[in-house]
Amino acid sequence: MVNIIKVLLTKTIDSLGSVGEVVEVADGYARNFLIPKRYAVTPNEHNIALYAKEREAHLAEIEEREERAKRLRDTLADRVLVFTRKAHDNKKLYGSVRAEDIISKIEEEIGEHIESGRVQMEESIETLGEHAVTINLYKDINVELRIRVDEEGATKEE
Repeated sequence: MVNIIKVLLTKTIDSLGSVGEVVEVADGYARNFLIPKRYAVTPNEHNIALYAKEREAHLAEIEEREERAKRLRDTLADRVLVFTRKAHDNKKLYGSVRAEDIISKIEEEIGEHIESGRVQMEESIETLGEHAVTINLYKDINVELRIRVDEEGATKEE
């Protein structure tokens, strides 16, 4: 039988909770991992008060990240990123458009950095034309970004 105890988290652990939160965990997990690593303490009055400010700061940071992600989503939703590449006669590109190219273009045009792991592409874009790429900005905030690949040397208006 597993004994369940309550602990106060001193650090945010993704699978468990955030700093200053009281959570229930297995006794062995608390004794053998969380408490020795100083990820958790006993949830007494003193400790709860001590980590209350850190919890508020953490919640404010999460709210700011969400707001920033929503603003970026709204900015990217109305855009079409245009890439120019050399192509074969059958509209297949000589050089594909990769996640790194998309990230660089977003930084260049908007000034926002996005980690490459957030760009969801099954494979790089290897043909001319319109494409859609999903970017996971933060938790459940996603945007479908429109990509257009034009042929280098061809005159096409935006």
